[in-house]
Amino acid sequence: MEQKSIHMEQKTHTTPDGTTVIVLTPNGRLDITTAWQFRLKLQECISKLSRHVVVNLGQVNFIDSSGLTSLVAGMRDADKVRGSFRICNVHPEAKLVFEVTMMDSVFEIFDTEAEALEGVPREIAS
Repeated sequence: MEQKSIHMEQKTHTTPDGTTVIVLTPNGRLDITTAWQFRLKLQECISKLSRHVVVNLGQVNFIDSSGLTSLVAGMRDADKVRGSFRICNVHPEAKLVFEVTMMDSVFEIFDTEAEALEGVPREIAS
């Protein structure tokens, strides 16, 4: 099988209280050929940059079970480090997959990136 790469935009957002949030915007298909790269990117962001991640799916018009699995894995990684994992701007064609699999009740899904960034939990100094 041909290995495809997924294009991704990565931004760093700082909330008013100083919490760093990584916003990832993958582009294209999140499927068996690209999900592994996306998964690695999520792992890297959560382990090295911030435990708070927002995934903007506005540019992803197709998602399969591998894509969903990479999102679940990202959510688990963030949970392990008491971070947050939010999804926003789900493309209408991809939204159906979340509804059919009932994953729309598993993830925190927001309509817009701004809404997803708004409620990110504050960093509590340990």
